[in-house]
Amino acid sequence: QVQLVESGGGLVQAGGSLRLSCAASGATFSRPVMGWFRQAPGKEREFVAGISWSGGITNYADSVKGRFTITRDNAKNTVYLQMNSLKPEDTAVYYCAARFGAVLVKQYDYAYWGQGTQVTVSS
Repeated sequence: QVQLVESGGGLVQAGGSLRLSCAASGATFSRPVMGWFRQAPGKEREFVAGISWSGGITNYADSVKGRFTITRDNAKNTVYLQMNSLKPEDTAVYYCAARFGAVLVKQYDYAYWGQGTQVTVSS
């Protein structure tokens, strides 16, 4: 079992930045892969970014490439999502997720989820 708690969401103007954090606890010794997903009102949850245990493998959705950066600090059991050049279409609830194995992009491949944090980008 892995427990996840997100923080760092909020309201920001277009062009601004936010950094989300996700603190993990539980079976972190099993080296989970971590991912960020988001869900806007009326839309399906979508993959945003993922990172391997070592941090050597990252994957991004095309819509955020060049603007968002996923990193992790295993000593702190925390994964981060730095979001720059935010756009109104980035508005969503952002979820942290964990799985064991490869960095995958489908929500159904992730077994553990946080409660989500709201990000709102105003135009």
